[in-house]
Amino acid sequence: MDINNLTPLQKQVAEKLKTIFDPEIPVNIWEMGFIYDIDINETQDVNILMTLTAPNCPVAESLPQNVKTVIEQIPEIHSVEVNITFEPAWSMDCMSEAAKLELGFL
Repeated sequence: MDINNLTPLQKQVAEKLKTIFDPEIPVNIWEMGFIYDIDINETQDVNILMTLTAPNCPVAESLPQNVKTVIEQIPEIHSVEVNITFEPAWSMDCMSEAAKLELGFL
């Protein structure tokens, strides 16, 4: 997702997502490319579509709950739903240049 194409509230959500890290990776989930979509309807209900590095990821249960908890802290948000998908599968191509640099891939 390109942060420049987001609405102001979606940008707020994205900034909060940048504070969440997979415990095994020293890069936030936004820069890792785990977030596929942030949908916000007219009643400020947020639906986040995200992925993980693999279906058997050790944080497959805790990370989505952490995302929900952090996004619920935004005062304008009414409710939050986090859905996990593996289509398309995550790959290193999903990572931002900053993430690749941080992890030594550039």
